[in-house]
Amino acid sequence: MKLSALLTSAGINIGICALLLSLYSILRKQPGNASVYFGRRLAEERSRRLNSFILERLVPSPSWMMKAWTYSEEEILSVAGLDAVVFIRIIVFSMRIFSISAVVCVFGVLPLNYFGQDMEHGDISSESLEVFTIGNVMSQSRWLWVHCLALYIITFSACILLYFEYRGIARLRLLHITRSAPNPSHFTVLVRAIPKSVEEGFNDSVKNFFMKYHASSYLTHQIIYRVGKVHKIMSKAGKACKKVAQLKGAVIDKKCLPLRYRCGFCGGTSNSFKLYHNELALSIKRDDLGDLDSCAKEKECAAAFVFFRTRYAAIVTSEVLQSSNPMYWVTDLAPEPHDVYWSNLWIPFRQLWFRKIAVLIASIVFMILFLIPVTFVQGLSHLEQLRQIFPFLDGLLKQTFAIEIVTGYLPSVILQLFLYIVPPVMLLFSSVEGSISHSGRKKSACWKVLYFTIWNVFFVNVFSGSVISQLNVISSPKEIPAQLAKAVPSQATFFITYVLTSGWASLSSEVMQLFGLIWNFIRRHIFGWKDDPASVPSFPYHTEVPKVLLFGLLGFTCSVLAPLILPFLLVYFFLGYVVYRNQILNVYCTRYETGGQMWPIMHNTTIFSLVLAQIIAIGVFGIKESPTSSGFTILLVIFTLLFNEYCRQRFYPIFKKFSAQDLIEMDDEDERFGRLEEIHEQLHAAYCQFQSKTPESHHRDPEGENSAASRDDDGNSSKDDKNGAVHPTFGVLPVSRVRQALISLSFLAKMEGMNSRT
Repeated sequence: MKLSALLTSAGINIGICALLLSLYSILRKQPGNASVYFGRRLAEERSRRLNSFILERLVPSPSWMMKAWTYSEEEILSVAGLDAVVFIRIIVFSMRIFSISAVVCVFGVLPLNYFGQDMEHGDISSESLEVFTIGNVMSQSRWLWVHCLALYIITFSACILLYFEYRGIARLRLLHITRSAPNPSHFTVLVRAIPKSVEEGFNDSVKNFFMKYHASSYLTHQIIYRVGKVHKIMSKAGKACKKVAQLKGAVIDKKCLPLRYRCGFCGGTSNSFKLYHNELALSIKRDDLGDLDSCAKEKECAAAFVFFRTRYAAIVTSEVLQSSNPMYWVTDLAPEPHDVYWSNLWIPFRQLWFRKIAVLIASIVFMILFLIPVTFVQGLSHLEQLRQIFPFLDGLLKQTFAIEIVTGYLPSVILQLFLYIVPPVMLLFSSVEGSISHSGRKKSACWKVLYFTIWNVFFVNVFSGSVISQLNVISSPKEIPAQLAKAVPSQATFFITYVLTSGWASLSSEVMQLFGLIWNFIRRHIFGWKDDPASVPSFPYHTEVPKVLLFGLLGFTCSVLAPLILPFLLVYFFLGYVVYRNQILNVYCTRYETGGQMWPIMHNTTIFSLVLAQIIAIGVFGIKESPTSSGFTILLVIFTLLFNEYCRQRFYPIFKKFSAQDLIEMDDEDERFGRLEEIHEQLHAAYCQFQSKTPESHHRDPEGENSAASRDDDGNSSKDDKNGAVHPTFGVLPVSRVRQALISLSFLAKMEGMNSRT
């Protein structure tokens, strides 16, 4: 690829980014789009902008960038939680390390690559991009020590920054655990694989077991029921009630309320809706739900939430084996109430092993099948292969502009379109795998998407060619370092265009929220629905974290070999810093909190990227016949692995386990101030399987902590319904919501009949 093709791709992406960002700065000012671009704020404040027209609403402005840049980390922590802070820290780390890399490599390494051969250079715009890579350096060149020194500077800088970031985030996690509001999950243990007994049910088995072996700390328990049909009925009733409420707000409030319905005889006004409400309310009895209890008892699962008196007792119980048979009485610390993934709690524990194997096989098959589009995309980068496959394009491919589009822009666009299907598929695999929490499902999907993108975007594109040749490379692992050393510099041009297309353009589309914008238009102007605060999305960590880490891997592996990628990466990270802060603060809601557990993923991926870059450098130095540089780089690999082991021993346990010292101090403090009894009273209600859902508890409270109200399988929060029927296990059943749905539907039918008669 020539530099002119790269400049063409850069120009196209810059134009797209400028257009989308300008449109965003206009569309965000329109009152009708408030639910798209300020969903989190509307969910918290329930406010609407004024509908008055002003010219400033049609003028693009960068003020939103300045606002997003000026927010402090404390504000993000209080609004969106520790997970959002960790994600922003990942981008900040990337900005810092690649700023150092850009200064070192662009001014120190890039000139050596460009003048590495004794050749006459022509116009720089017509130069091939390979002259800017280490492939242009002669063998046994005395300047290769500069590349080794640059690699040392980058590695040491990355390790120092990683250490301080890891230490700072570990401190924030400890503060999150010790200084946050009492978390019901700290007192709750999820017990699975309860042995089935002929003499007694699961409910009695759990009570007898924990009263016998944990009598001093056991408080109570709650059996988990597999009542899928009942749950579906309740969910559908809630959705129907919500739709009726929207229709009532859009139609009834506008058309019926201003016109008082008059009696045909005396002409007086009456509120027929309230009268009908009272009549129907009297006709609905709680006794009608008696069959629900017997139905639920038949669906007891071999799983239960067990509540303990102290945090320390719950943690100890979750860590130790409860039986000599490890397949019975399996205990784990329960997720937060609004983080519970109820659909997977009924899965028998013995099935999990088979599910994980099936998901692993399915993921491998999916990765292999994805080789087909990736191989096709790489064929677009080689014009000779393209002419042989499609001879009728020979005339078109002789035009300069067509060549620049096909080689510089089209491959990365097609690959990005194929990659859009990966996160939903991996999220489905993580659900089938049996995760017991929404956060665990997102974390598992994050790992899968990360593995998938690194393999298909980096390794498969590096080993470009036919699928057979790629499999031959895999079958001979000894050849991998040499193959990487040959292939990475030649494929660096594709990675640069990929950063432009998948990086710059994806950030612009993220801030535009194109799908949300279209759906908002359909919902408001076609269906006439009001804004629903409960539909505000949560931040897609499983798609954005792998994307940022992939660009970090490309930066580390190409920084010394092809430094031209670094300026484009810096633009991506600086723009991403502003865009993601804006989206976290304005668009997305925080539904559950993992306490910063995304950071170990980032740390391990960064270490892997550094080691991979060093291994590729060893292969390159070997090809260039520079044994001194290769030897010093081997020492660098050893140092990086030792640093990773130190961090793993020093910081990683904080993200995996809880400290007995902290838990006991928290228990003593709660007992001293008399808060333990209040916490114990709230535990059972927090983990009720079925409660009425309210959109108000989707957002975080003003103190920045999530409420203890439980949520459904979609992460929706819930509160007690005062007019509901009380069930011994399910808590408060949402009878009033079903009643309101029936009332509203009957009223609409009555109004439709009156309109037809008139």
